Amino acid sequence: MTLLTMACSASAGVGDGGSPVPPEALLRAAEKGDAATVSELLRQGAAVDARDSAGNTSLLLATDGNHVAAARALIEAGANVNLQNRQLDSAYLLAGARGYLEILRLTLKNGADLKSTNRYSGTALIPACERGHVEVVKTLLQAGVDPNHVNRLGWTGLLEAILLSDGGPRHQAIVRLLIDGGADVNLADGNGVTPLQHARERKQDAIAKMLVAAGGR
Repeated sequence: MTLLTMACSASAGVGDGGSPVPPEALLRAAEKGDAATVSELLRQGAAVDARDSAGNTSLLLATDGNHVAAARALIEAGANVNLQNRQLDSAYLLAGARGYLEILRLTLKNGADLKSTNRYSGTALIPACERGHVEVVKTLLQAGVDPNHVNRLGWTGLLEAILLSDGGPRHQAIVRLLIDGGADVNLADGNGVTPLQHARERKQDAIAKMLVAAGGR
């Protein structure tokens, strides 16, 4: 990613000698996952939540590359895990969607907004269900993310685990986690089609059996 001009709201920090620390320096170091440079720039006073022209903070760039050490240094320095870029990604939401468990756990320990939503009006849980991130789904459910949140497509995490998968072992495990976590197995999509009906249509027999056992219709 090329870093362009900074957003108007971003301000540079001031180094030990009184000169500004360019925000671009911290952004580039975070993007590369250079944790040592990130820590040094923060020590010099770099603005931890400065943004690039796309609205990305250094923490978002570190998260995008799954650079755990750099992300940890930024979070420990007070980086806001909920700041969203123009695509409405935050470090928390992006870590959940990508399956970056270590960074996700760091965000959860540091103020992640469980009700925040992405550009599809979905919580972090919904794309994690779609993409088969079993441990992420487990972690988010344990953290208290609502398993019955409906995104603007009219889908829950349970529906996405069926509609956007092949019904294999990972998605079977996710469906089990969702059921055990309180998912409404009869919460239908915008057209009134239930998870069980979708599973049967896709011949996802193992998932269909779980849904029936949980009261699915």
